[in-house]
Amino acid sequence: MRPHLALAVVLAGALVAPLDTAVNVAFPAITGAFGLDLPEIRWVVIVYVLTYGALMLVGGRLGDLYGYRRVFGAGLGVVAASFAACALAPGYDVLLAARMGQGVGVALVLGCGPALALAHFPDGERTRVLGHYSAMLAFGGALGVLAGGALVNAWGWPTVFWMRVPLALAALASLGLVPPADGQRAARPFDMAGAALLAAWTSALVLALALAGAARPWLALLAVAAFAGFVAHEARSTDPILRPALFRDPGFTIFNALNIVANLAAFAVPLLGPYYFARVSGLDALGVGSQLAVWSGSTLAGAALAASLGRRFGLERAAFLGLALSIAGLASVATWGAETGRAATSGALLAQGFGMGVFQVAYADRVMATLPRGDRGVAGSLTMLTRMLGVATGASLLTALLRDAESAALGAGLGAPEAFLEGFRFAFRCAAIALAACLAAALAAARFHRRPG
Repeated sequence: MRPHLALAVVLAGALVAPLDTAVNVAFPAITGAFGLDLPEIRWVVIVYVLTYGALMLVGGRLGDLYGYRRVFGAGLGVVAASFAACALAPGYDVLLAARMGQGVGVALVLGCGPALALAHFPDGERTRVLGHYSAMLAFGGALGVLAGGALVNAWGWPTVFWMRVPLALAALASLGLVPPADGQRAARPFDMAGAALLAAWTSALVLALALAGAARPWLALLAVAAFAGFVAHEARSTDPILRPALFRDPGFTIFNALNIVANLAAFAVPLLGPYYFARVSGLDALGVGSQLAVWSGSTLAGAALAASLGRRFGLERAAFLGLALSIAGLASVATWGAETGRAATSGALLAQGFGMGVFQVAYADRVMATLPRGDRGVAGSLTMLTRMLGVATGASLLTALLRDAESAALGAGLGAPEAFLEGFRFAFRCAAIALAACLAAALAAARFHRRPG
């Protein structure tokens, strides 16, 4: 079978994850349907990313051990069932439980997706294939917000889940066309203790970020203890899920930290953007989706061009340039007001999305190049885990920043629309400043480690 046909099947299956941007467009409809306050919608994000984040490296390791195609297919089956359960949910608690099931399936799909995509190509094609993979994920994000807007307008919020059931089942049926790309099955044990510690760490961390009150310090303490236990266990393990020694490479560590912060900052667009376009610009769901599609489409363009930019400037420099463009876009969003026109909003979204697309491909290439070929499931999973940590942190932190600034503005006598804009702009200013500070630190560290002697 031709490698490009196998890649096409893998990309079609992986689309079930980025099409989740349709859910962001449905946030206002979901809050209305279940009578929720705005901050409560974060749980639709948190329970999903908490679950797939806790299991992401586990999914990648399972692929390394038992075969990427097998684990990828199992994930498609789980997500198909979970999408149906989300669409049929009679209450918010059931919806959240079904989102957890979706997280399990996505952890298996995305945990093995990059490794399965690369399995039929030589290493010399790695950056190009990762560019195609990232571009397809960005395409799914753009398609999701457009389709989500149209479907929510026509048939309501459950359709953002129903639309992915046939895609997942079709991709599952087509997996027989993909040659198996098995990991090293027989000789390598699965690190169950490491998996449990990893799941405890990520779950406790996300919940500590999401919950307020007396539970937060205890969850934070549990997260620290589980992380310390995970690192200590992995250092002793003969075949760990993730080798702590990898992070002795400063460049590798810097790129992973940057991916967390970049995704935290970038998540402000799909999390808070729908409320700006609905409340301030007065757009319906389709209009909101079309604006978010500008952002996702520019991410696609950045990912598609990342390989050529990397050849011209070097992948590390291209990554840093992408982040600089992303910061400029976030800073521009932080100036939006009631009078901001479509050209200005689209320009900011184009800059932020394009920069993120370039950075994501460069980051994924760095991770894939660092880990051994037999650990590519873990390598692909690590890129998703760091993304999840950024998104989960952003879901809690950004809504809290908006809410606090909005409350302060209301207390100062501003009306509700003006107070919302104050909170919206404050959240984006904080996102831009945080990413700029991390990029500056990364550039300083890179120069220091390159200095002779």
